[in-house]
Amino acid sequence: MQRTKLNWFFFTLLLIAAVIGAMLLSLSTGEIRIPMSDIPRLLSDKESMEYGVLAFIRIPRTLLGFAIGGGLSLAGAILQGIYRNPLVEPYTLGISGGASLGITFAIVAGLHLLNILFLPLAGFIGAFITIFLVYTLSVRSGALSINRMLLIGVMISFIASSLMMFLMSITDPNNIHGIVFWIMGSLNESNPVMIGGIVLLSVVCLLVSYLFVVPLNALRLGEEKARHLGINANATIRILFIITSLLTGACIAVAGVIGFVGLVIPHIVRLWVGTDYRIMLITSFLSGSVFLILCDVVARTIISPHELPIGVITGIVGGIVFIVLLSRSQKKTLA
Repeated sequence: MQRTKLNWFFFTLLLIAAVIGAMLLSLSTGEIRIPMSDIPRLLSDKESMEYGVLAFIRIPRTLLGFAIGGGLSLAGAILQGIYRNPLVEPYTLGISGGASLGITFAIVAGLHLLNILFLPLAGFIGAFITIFLVYTLSVRSGALSINRMLLIGVMISFIASSLMMFLMSITDPNNIHGIVFWIMGSLNESNPVMIGGIVLLSVVCLLVSYLFVVPLNALRLGEEKARHLGINANATIRILFIITSLLTGACIAVAGVIGFVGLVIPHIVRLWVGTDYRIMLITSFLSGSVFLILCDVVARTIISPHELPIGVITGIVGGIVFIVLLSRSQKKTLA
């Protein structure tokens, strides 16, 4: 046990170093290359062009990559534990569909022209309504059904997607580009209040999730066995569902739909460190941060000076990695 904890400690330190390295790479890479060694000096020179690039473009993007990558990965790790299903991700419950519908409605109605904050607000409201519907419809006779919640989430996602396509079909063609670009995800948000809020929310959710490490480990055995161990399974599932849903909704509202982070990263981390949530939570968060920051670097540079939506990169890389992992695990099973 002592050796295991020592391994966990070194693995966590390695991931912290990887996060710092990814952040420095993100700050130095782009159309204007900035040597890492010059970053402290340039940040103190507010008159330089490089200061503007760092302070108003790259630092906000890097912080968003850290918070949103970590938040989505953390939410995926928790939900996969609750459902005992490695294919569950934050968007499975229809949260992304609700947020996308809210954003689409705001753009079609022209609300985004009144105030730029209306877009993320509309996304969060859409996500919150979805969370409310999924939770309310999943409760039967005072008990929360996990399987029912999953099915209702998938159906609500289909309904939201259909309504979104309906709105896109009746709106002005000029609005369609904005809707599609938002759906593909971006870390272009520069509002310091929103950036600070999502960073704080993701870190707080990580800390709060550690209050539920014992119940999460017990739920791996199933709800019935968890109850025998003295765990209030229904209350734990309710609280964790609300935490992960609000975190996911906030991430989508700020950055759009960024897929595969909450699915692939927890799956990879589970292969590396095992299924104990004492190490799964922090390593999933840090790994998700590294992954999204690096994907953002690729999105900004692969066809420079143009920029790809980050959802394109996470979808391609995440999909390929997941297929490779599934193929490897299948070969090991056959062997």
